[in-house]
Amino acid sequence: MALKNISPTDTIAWKNLTNHFEEIKNSKILDFFQDPKRLSDFSVSWKNFYADFSKNRLDRKTLGLLLDLAKQCNLENAIQSQFSGKKINKTENRSVLHSACRCIASDKILVDGLNVVPGIIDDRKRIKSFSDKVLNGQITGSTGKKITDVVNIGIGGSDLGPRMVTESLKYYKSRLTSHFISNVDGDHVYEVLKTLNPESTLFIVVSKTFTTQETLTNATTIKSWVISKLGKKSVENHFVAVSSNESAIENFGIKKEYTFSMNDWVGGRFSIWSSVGLVISLSIGFENYNKLLKGARLADDHFKSSSIEKNIPVLMGLISIWYNNFFKCESEAVISYSEYLNKLPSYLQQSLMESNGKNIDRNGKNIKYQTGNIVWGNTGTNSQHAFFQLIHQGTKLIPCDFIGFKHPLHNENHQHDILMSNFFAQTEALLMGKSLEKVKAELKAKSQSKELAPYKVFKGNIPSNTFLIDKLNPESLGSLIAFYEHKIFVQGIIWNIYSYDQWGVELGKQLASSVLNEIETKTLENHDPSTSRLIKFYNTKE
Repeated sequence: MALKNISPTDTIAWKNLTNHFEEIKNSKILDFFQDPKRLSDFSVSWKNFYADFSKNRLDRKTLGLLLDLAKQCNLENAIQSQFSGKKINKTENRSVLHSACRCIASDKILVDGLNVVPGIIDDRKRIKSFSDKVLNGQITGSTGKKITDVVNIGIGGSDLGPRMVTESLKYYKSRLTSHFISNVDGDHVYEVLKTLNPESTLFIVVSKTFTTQETLTNATTIKSWVISKLGKKSVENHFVAVSSNESAIENFGIKKEYTFSMNDWVGGRFSIWSSVGLVISLSIGFENYNKLLKGARLADDHFKSSSIEKNIPVLMGLISIWYNNFFKCESEAVISYSEYLNKLPSYLQQSLMESNGKNIDRNGKNIKYQTGNIVWGNTGTNSQHAFFQLIHQGTKLIPCDFIGFKHPLHNENHQHDILMSNFFAQTEALLMGKSLEKVKAELKAKSQSKELAPYKVFKGNIPSNTFLIDKLNPESLGSLIAFYEHKIFVQGIIWNIYSYDQWGVELGKQLASSVLNEIETKTLENHDPSTSRLIKFYNTKE
């Protein structure tokens, strides 16, 4: 068996954590800093990362018990099972090897006895060759014009990942302008098309099965638009496919040399490391894309080989479980102090919530404890003028991840100092708060009404993790993404769930197919009263 089925609540460590929580639940984080080894015990320096976990509502005993939980849930062996290609995605009978896409040629990774590394390296070479030829003008549109724009047509992981990385690394952009179409909303499709010259645009259709409704609907609409402008023959010069369905690709009119494969052991939400990353390579150049892979591979090595006591994603996962399952926090916020990372929370929403939003354990039993966290966030300082009010003074406890960079990309500038002063100040404000006594003293000094005092109190004691990174570049972004991927794995192992299927996305899609037929034929089948009324109302359009 690739993964052991161990319910966390049956472990001694979980029982000990439950008892310990009653002892510590009202403790102040600030009091824990009386321990002179607090900073060294609750931080990890790695490469160009400094991860500070000291501003959390846990002490050495808590950490020790969380590490015991990881050991009793067989985490370390599970890590090796994943990286060795064992079929840990049991419900789909698949390996989970998105990390293999970050391999180097000397690696050996077996799936069903076959070393998959040579195939990965070949795919990477094809991505490089194709990207280079587009960027140097060797590959052109049907009329001979150089490609100036590339449009990625996908949804879910085939959109959120490439879109997030391309946005995050646009400082390093190539001469191409990138666009993304995902939603089946036709208005959005036509808005994007309004900005494009078909003669110089390349469209990448990303769908493992080449049957995804949204992606194929959008691709077919765009294909018709291209044909109306340039003729049917032009399709083979303007469309690229990333898929495993060769016959469907051929029927669409995409030529073989413009086709890139996908493997079933790479889940969609982790697919940026595979051929799905083609749009990233075109957008920032292959050399930068390769650095992204390198950064993720370095994070993989850290996750595989570091002791769990100083293992960044292990600590991220365990601390999140501490809040989710013991403090009963249902959400966590990710705040990046770089506008480049404005798409990161959306990306993490899919990768974390689609992976660990499960209510059945690996024994096929209903789970009686909380699993997946709700993930949300935005960039600082924008978020400080929006939802930080809820974090600081609301009734919910919301742990936060803060991500910041020592150096800006556009030279050293004073605005970066202002940005980072807010970064440090917000983590301190969440920790320290402001007492009623201090508020009263401030009001008195300003001759203001003491009736305002309760409204200006900050309770503090709000936990946060801080990731201070040297600079935002392809390598550091690759490492950051991989750390969050491994956090997902840690949580899934301890929660005793299968993180790498996503059956929960199927039901609504299945119902939509039958509803679409009813809309098109003006018929109405059996639905609940509300849905029947809504469909009937929609079908009365004049």
